[in-house]
Amino acid sequence: MEFNLAVIKGDGIGPEVTAEAVKVLNKIGEKYSHTFKFAYVRAGGDAIDNCGECLPKETVQLCKNSDSVILGAVGGPKWDNLPGDQRPEKALLGIRESLGLYANLRPAIIHKALSDACPIKKEIIGDSLDIMVVRELTGGIYFGERGYREGKYGNEAYDTESYSEMEIRRIGKIAFETAMARNKKLASIDKANVLESSRLWRKIITEMSKDYPEVEVTHMYVDNAAMQLVRNPKQFDVIVTSNMFGDILSDEASQITGSIGMLPSASLGENSFGMYEPIHGSAPDIAGKNMANPIATILSMAMMLRYTFNLEEEASAIENAVTKVLDMGYRTPDIVSEGTKEVGTRQMGDLIVEAI
Repeated sequence: MEFNLAVIKGDGIGPEVTAEAVKVLNKIGEKYSHTFKFAYVRAGGDAIDNCGECLPKETVQLCKNSDSVILGAVGGPKWDNLPGDQRPEKALLGIRESLGLYANLRPAIIHKALSDACPIKKEIIGDSLDIMVVRELTGGIYFGERGYREGKYGNEAYDTESYSEMEIRRIGKIAFETAMARNKKLASIDKANVLESSRLWRKIITEMSKDYPEVEVTHMYVDNAAMQLVRNPKQFDVIVTSNMFGDILSDEASQITGSIGMLPSASLGENSFGMYEPIHGSAPDIAGKNMANPIATILSMAMMLRYTFNLEEEASAIENAVTKVLDMGYRTPDIVSEGTKEVGTRQMGDLIVEAI
């Protein structure tokens, strides 16, 4: 099979980690008789420097014409003084909206070989964790009406949270189907005791649960969910929540695993079209030093093969290779510990390719 992929290298360590992901996909292609064709486009700070804007129209069009999109990371202090609508991060919101990527899947997984990095006591967490956070990605307060106005205490800024029934139902469908494929447990997170948008959210998720009688559904306020993730994370399997709550809770869940450099993500739209990226940032302080951990980006390629192309065997081959390399004791600087073998970005990629 042949696949056309758009690649946004991005900023900081983005080019380094995407290079390793490309190496891994080429190995998968060689082993399983697939052809991956890569078209490189610009977004974020790289696009600002070279095109004068964070998200050129050409980038959006090429991504739309591709089978899937690979994203490194965007942003950095170099562009911090730009107005909000011109910053590199604006490209992320723009491309998600342009490509209709409304569902963000963020797994929080602890690899057994790295279980000691988890900050939670061993008697609570054990040596493994596998949570999937399903975050609504193109609605809510990040995309609501905003601005400045004269208020009760003078000039004030405002942002508006709103959700339609359609937006809730489509993210709910992704969440229920994800739960069905896993352990049939779904926690819906809201703030229904305060917010009207959350009350509608809870109502729709409750209605949808009747179509998935095998799934055990629980509802939880977001403040309690934040506490429970630290207190007893193993009670969760699949979490579904709004854009802002998902932004916060998925980062909390990732920190529980002990290494943000290990976790992938998928942003999905209609017909399983997706953009795949690591959850970490651009880390400009280590850019170009062969120190970045490419595993999150490489595991994002496994998610792409599974969720967009339905290639389960190929996805598992990548994941098993990562596990094998970690079990052999190889580590990039962010996860190195006593008794392990430190390697750089490129060598880690080579080791995973060899393990495939």
